[in-house]
Amino acid sequence: MPQTPPDPAAPHAQSTASSSGLGGRIRAQIASGVTRLTSGNNPSIDYTSPPGDPGLFGADSVCWKVHADFTSMMVGGVSALLLQALHPLALAGVWDHSTFRTDILGRLRRTATFIAGTTYAGRADALALIERVKTIHHQVKGQAPDGRPYAADDPALLTWVHVAEVSSFLSAYIRYVDPALSPVDQDRYFNETALIAELLGAVDVPKSRAEIDRYLAAQYALLEAGPRTHEVVRILMSAPAPSVASWPAAKLLLGAGVDLLPAWAQAMLGLHRFAPLRRAMVRPGVKSLAPLMRWALRNGVSKRARARVAAADRPVTHESAAPGRSPATKPR
Repeated sequence: MPQTPPDPAAPHAQSTASSSGLGGRIRAQIASGVTRLTSGNNPSIDYTSPPGDPGLFGADSVCWKVHADFTSMMVGGVSALLLQALHPLALAGVWDHSTFRTDILGRLRRTATFIAGTTYAGRADALALIERVKTIHHQVKGQAPDGRPYAADDPALLTWVHVAEVSSFLSAYIRYVDPALSPVDQDRYFNETALIAELLGAVDVPKSRAEIDRYLAAQYALLEAGPRTHEVVRILMSAPAPSVASWPAAKLLLGAGVDLLPAWAQAMLGLHRFAPLRRAMVRPGVKSLAPLMRWALRNGVSKRARARVAAADRPVTHESAAPGRSPATKPR
């Protein structure tokens, strides 16, 4: 996947719980581990400002709901990275211009920042993130091992990266959060998120479940699993956990990402062996882990963004009113 500065479901998530008491300490430790995993030298975004700003999508969008679940977004993110590695030109850009081989967690952090920022940040911050990525993409060019040229801003490659991501995110959400998500809402999700791909320069972006399925079927002939692909698999599956305590959860999420892949992708990547055993272990494991993560990340990005949007409907109090503004005035 071309290099991006990115953020998934709940980056920068921190608990507001008091540090006193066992529950507060556990919640703070989990939130701190997530923060280390999803933040770093990334753009600093204030998801609480400006009041009333709906961002690019707004609180009623399906993508705000889907991207709010940290656990399913992590599973989907792993699956997306593996799927993207099957495209030789997309992989060449990552191989030649990314530090993923020595800093896989940094790669995940940048991806996390971008997704959270473009989903939940105010409009100006979201558009600034997109422009930053476009600037980076413009510099990523070269030749794949077979001699074919590649460019990260190639509209076709941008579409591939986008489809691999959003199809994986939605699949993980349906599996681990809401299996009953309606076909209408699934189509809405793909239609909404296509906006980000188009702003980055992608063309002919699939905007419904049926279009996504047809696109993936058409791309199959272009995919391959060479030595570089298998090296990506090795690096990702052996990625260090943010802490010793989080190692079991990290391994569980990696296994769940593999399990989420289509059967044909698992076979191409050489990950189809023991698939039934993996499925039997990771699916119940993730379903047990997810409630704990939701409990710990109660002040995540999506909640702060919802508070920002709702602030437009709350009158300003005497204490919070800005100088020269009537207390009854709503922030614009």
